[in-house]
Amino acid sequence: MKNILVSTTFSKNCTYAVDLAIKLAKHNNAEIHFFHFIKTPVDWLEISKAKESNYPETLKQIVDANSKLKDYELLAKNEHLKCRTFIEFDESPENILQHSNNFHHDFIVTASEAKRNINEPTRSYVELIVRKANVPVLIVKKSNILFPFKNIVFISNFKNDVSDALKEVISIAKKCNAKIHLLQILTETGSKNSTLGLNPVEQLLQKFPKLKNYTLTVYNEPSVENGINTFIKQQPVDLIAMVTHGKSGFLSLFSKSIAEGVTNHSTLPVMTIHL
Repeated sequence: MKNILVSTTFSKNCTYAVDLAIKLAKHNNAEIHFFHFIKTPVDWLEISKAKESNYPETLKQIVDANSKLKDYELLAKNEHLKCRTFIEFDESPENILQHSNNFHHDFIVTASEAKRNINEPTRSYVELIVRKANVPVLIVKKSNILFPFKNIVFISNFKNDVSDALKEVISIAKKCNAKIHLLQILTETGSKNSTLGLNPVEQLLQKFPKLKNYTLTVYNEPSVENGINTFIKQQPVDLIAMVTHGKSGFLSLFSKSIAEGVTNHSTLPVMTIHL
């Protein structure tokens, strides 16, 4: 983690995301970039300075955004971090992802409300970033997040090769001296019992012989979401890590609705890792 991108709309939850991103950057000696988009009534990069005055509301948005980004920059520099700020005038997820590719970010931090109307634009924006980003995305929903993380739950069906995703989780866990909880959930419709359910997890762990600080858990639950909620109630968790797939959104056992439900409704920070 050397170059962190923080996407912000300046909402309350974005403030929490900025706070956690600064802590992550300091912990990893990483550079941090703050990114804000503004939807403009015209192509702002093409109009002349003289015509900008025809759009006073947009000008005010830009001034306000620059001021808030300066505040974030000051927070980062107070922690002796390298920092840059950016304003873009296109709110499409492709824009931020292209920006991230151009600047070689290896981690994205953003915010999402714990509960949102399904048609709310910000939620769709975050979900699309999660689906299309080729680097880990951390979604933050509340303040007072325990950091460094001490307990990270890594959730997968473990049917696919998730070695690369687990490497990302292990990297963060090592930096934080955190325990990794490998969680597999078998539904009532599944044919496996809980003992057999451990097999693919154990096969995965053979690739990581040096990993010692972890637990293995398999639940038989009516649904994957129920299993996740049960585990969180029984075990202290500071970070949820899940795997995403570019074409279908999330791996087969974790339907789009389940995984996005965890992302949008859990109050814990959720990290999604693209396969």
